Amino acid sequence: MRLKRLRKEIDNLDKKIVSLLNNRASLVKEIGRLKRDTGKPIYMPDRESEIYMNIRKFNKGPLSDKALVSIYREIMSTSLSLEKGLQIAYLGPEATFTHLAAMKKFGSNVSYCSCSSITDVFKEVEKERCDYGVVPIENSTEGMVNHTLDMFINSDLKICSEILLEVSHNLLSTSKSLKEIKKIYSKTEVFGQCRIWLDANMHNTELVEVSTTGRAAEIASREKGSAAIASDLAAEKYNLNILAKGIEDSPNNITRFLVIGEEMPTPTDNDKTSIMFGIKDKVGALHDILTPFKKYGINLTKIESRPSRRRAWEYYFFVDMLGHCEDRPVRKALKELERHCIFLKILGSYPAGVMT
Repeated sequence: MRLKRLRKEIDNLDKKIVSLLNNRASLVKEIGRLKRDTGKPIYMPDRESEIYMNIRKFNKGPLSDKALVSIYREIMSTSLSLEKGLQIAYLGPEATFTHLAAMKKFGSNVSYCSCSSITDVFKEVEKERCDYGVVPIENSTEGMVNHTLDMFINSDLKICSEILLEVSHNLLSTSKSLKEIKKIYSKTEVFGQCRIWLDANMHNTELVEVSTTGRAAEIASREKGSAAIASDLAAEKYNLNILAKGIEDSPNNITRFLVIGEEMPTPTDNDKTSIMFGIKDKVGALHDILTPFKKYGINLTKIESRPSRRRAWEYYFFVDMLGHCEDRPVRKALKELERHCIFLKILGSYPAGVMT
């Protein structure tokens, strides 16, 4: 009798939840109309960040913050689809870690467009065939993704959000034993993240580089005696056995992804700004460009250099900092920085990613 009563209480709560969700959806549709009338973007990372922050603040348990964020991700994904049918480009094919990152950000109720290269992701958004794109930018073990950095040199797209994804690598194959594996497919960066395990367990096995982990799984599903290093989702999609799980060298293997689009979000309480610049070739040039950040108390979280490809030994610098470009200290620092640069480009200011 007690079980029956408790279930009845749950049924009553479910009825209220469904009613509240539909009330929320009605408000979302009205907001969508207002955004279209005023020319505002449908996806607003600053508002997304505010909602997730409120969820964590309101949560008193027993549900974890992670569980509630996961539930709300799908609620917000449905909201985006009610406002407009969003199309998201990502580095494919399906089941890559970039695909997982895109789904973590936008949920399952938007449309996804698989692209064969990072260049194609940028092109799909630039040509307005997709609303946003998701590209990898940095791994905690292997460092920056240079292809993505280079794309920002000539692109006018902005960084409007970031995604932090905990990455776990698995050895997948149609075979059932490690002894049967003669060849392993994956990305160069992934081989680097699994170097210790591969040396210890697959020392004499041929490693073959391919464009993505999804592509690796696709090949392994067709080729006897081969394997791929890829995600759980890839194992499911391509019907592969997991011969070894969690083979990455670092237990905290995190990859950072960027959401690229045409609009830059308004400030929140927890933002990052990414810039790129070129400096004059003179003594003390690097010191000069760092001085404004110290002067205005700006915390730099990343500085990376790339060859300009125009002249030998000429470099571009990419910098991530805490704060929004509209914040007064950041604005002042960038104004002083510009005096020491050949050029300065703000790639975007956006809510800082949070691990969930």
